[in-house]
Amino acid sequence: MKNIRIATVVFRSPVGKIEENLERTAYFVEEARKKGASIVCFPEMSITGYSTQKTITEFSETIPGNISGRIADISMESGLVILAGLAEKNSSGRIFASHLVSSPDRHIDVYRKFYLAPPEQDIFTPADQIPLFEACGIKFGIQLCYDAHFPELSTCMAEAGADIIFFPHASPRGNCDEKLNSWTRHLPARAFDNGLFVVACNQTGNNENGLEFPGIALTIGPSGEILNKKIGNDEGLLISDLKTSDLAHVRNHKMRYFLPNRRPELPNTIK
Repeated sequence: MKNIRIATVVFRSPVGKIEENLERTAYFVEEARKKGASIVCFPEMSITGYSTQKTITEFSETIPGNISGRIADISMESGLVILAGLAEKNSSGRIFASHLVSSPDRHIDVYRKFYLAPPEQDIFTPADQIPLFEACGIKFGIQLCYDAHFPELSTCMAEAGADIIFFPHASPRGNCDEKLNSWTRHLPARAFDNGLFVVACNQTGNNENGLEFPGIALTIGPSGEILNKKIGNDEGLLISDLKTSDLAHVRNHKMRYFLPNRRPELPNTIK
């Protein structure tokens, strides 16, 4: 992994206001560029907005499509890698909570949510693959909100070589401090157990579809410590410098780096 500056965005995403959300996406990408970031990460379903109502299907789009094309344009113009979310509709009409990875050469990759929360299961389809991505000299994974509660998903990504896992959220309810307390129960463990960086951000404010989101973004180091945070309901950027030396501090120490010593055969030993 190379040293890298990343930007995460606390972002308000009104459901169905796609043009408005795209315009504000371009604004925050430009702000991230001015601050020297190479990758900018937006919350879950940041472009279409997040909803578990059936009306979200009206705003879902195929990939490639208008949303992915516009994000590719913004990425090319800014020179940044953009991670942004939408409700995706595939050729069979299935709906996925998806996250784009758009590179400046206009190449688009996609992560589809692997674990669906109970309110999502009547609308969305769970993914059956776990991709990893490479950009700017790093290898990284993406998990969306509810995915974060399943430790084996992070371990799978770590074993495949991830140095960073991005956790875009659309996590409603509670205030900012309550959400911070919630996230710090499990997100530091994903970093600590696997010896990698965790980067998380949430939607904020009223989505005009019945949900209110507390604004929060965190960057967590491979020792499980919080490196940087933005707590508050205003939209904005969290800029973080992720350093190779922090990764080496863990991975070059036999008693700090646990992942190489795990025993994947463990489930088969239960009698």
